[in-house]
Amino acid sequence: MEIDVVLPCLDEEAALPWVLGRMPTGYQPIVVDNGSTDDSVKVAARLGARVLVEPRRGFGAACHAGLLAATSDIVVFMDADASLDPRQLPRVAEPVRSGDGDLVLGRRIARSVLAWPPHARAANALLAHRLRRRTGAVVHDLGPMRAARRADLIALELRDRRFGYPLEMVLRAAAAGWRIAEAEVDYLPRAGRSKVTGTVRGTVRAIGDMRRVMRETA
Repeated sequence: MEIDVVLPCLDEEAALPWVLGRMPTGYQPIVVDNGSTDDSVKVAARLGARVLVEPRRGFGAACHAGLLAATSDIVVFMDADASLDPRQLPRVAEPVRSGDGDLVLGRRIARSVLAWPPHARAANALLAHRLRRRTGAVVHDLGPMRAARRADLIALELRDRRFGYPLEMVLRAAAAGWRIAEAEVDYLPRAGRSKVTGTVRGTVRAIGDMRRVMRETA
């Protein structure tokens, strides 16, 4: 059974060869370009990925476009910036395939001090703590690598199209009674500057989106 891998993409031409070159057999990449000004689209197409262009800007918009375009029973999401190793995708996908979990999140383990800035790590830990208290799910990381069944994800009717998309997914999955689990994955220094922690604007927007989703998702 093939598994579709949704890769939201914004100016990742430098990272894409490494990411797509390490895609495991049976995992089909869907690169969703979200306004790149570099050659990300050309690079992804040249390397054999299915390429979509999502004109509506926003991390969640790109993720959801990939989800709707996917055709496999199980869908995996991951960043396209080389901070996560595609060879570890089975760690999150196999528990879903075997029926041991409904939503499996990659719990990031930093392999370098450069991979995860202290302020970003602390914010993530605080968010995970709030999620555990609110949902009861044993969640330690709101990681970008995650797997679930496509039809079930669509049925969650996720609304956020910005940085709150991953958080809303967990909140709605927990409310629906899904079994949420984690699997450890390596977290590596990304290629280029992060769109979230790498800029003040990105950090402020992400925090604002997360707060809004926590407030609006009952």
